[in-house]
Amino acid sequence: MKTEKNKVSERENILGRIREALTVPAPMPGTHAPEHPPAHITTESPASHARDWLPSVGASVAEQFELFARNAADLKADFQLLANRDELKAALLKMATAEQWQRIASHGGELTNFACQSLGLPVTLTDRGYEVQAMEQCDAGITECDALVAQTGGVAVTTRSAGGRALSVLPPHHVVLARRDQLVADLPAAFARLQELYAPDYPSMISFITGPSRTGDIERILVLGAHGPKKLTILCV
Repeated sequence: MKTEKNKVSERENILGRIREALTVPAPMPGTHAPEHPPAHITTESPASHARDWLPSVGASVAEQFELFARNAADLKADFQLLANRDELKAALLKMATAEQWQRIASHGGELTNFACQSLGLPVTLTDRGYEVQAMEQCDAGITECDALVAQTGGVAVTTRSAGGRALSVLPPHHVVLARRDQLVADLPAAFARLQELYAPDYPSMISFITGPSRTGDIERILVLGAHGPKKLTILCV
């Protein structure tokens, strides 16, 4: 058993080490690398070599779409590659009829505006101010996105591209509307796309959505919709 004297001694040792560390000036932000780093230390970004160990994604766009579709299916997401906006409208109406949507939530955007007009349902728009109760009553949240990542089958969204934070999380069915040119091969390309779109003024939230919400905490049984949407549908036109 430790005595009170030993406890005081250990505390003084810890505080002494902290005081000693505080005497060393901290580097300015962005200048953490030493002026002359040792030979075995590289200042090159790890992302520059990421593709050396990341899984292959295929060379052609067709291969990458095929990979995205496989990965999305493995994640329990529904991915549909559509030829035009007529097919997009048909896919939306089919879902709305099958699930008996009464109200949807969305935000302003080229594809989302088209979707809302096509469905003709009452809409809660997150970029015009809304009541939380109205959002909770919506059957689906329809958003745009920043990128589709072939490597993971995931969707990159931000507060700017997806109408805020709640829209992709609260409604039980999240429907993502994407364009073909938003497909990227891998995560390094996705981060490069986000940097190109937003740097240096990044959105307050950047998220990679990989399938519907899920948990396996209870007896390792997979449960969908535990902390968010039960369904994720990705429509790419």
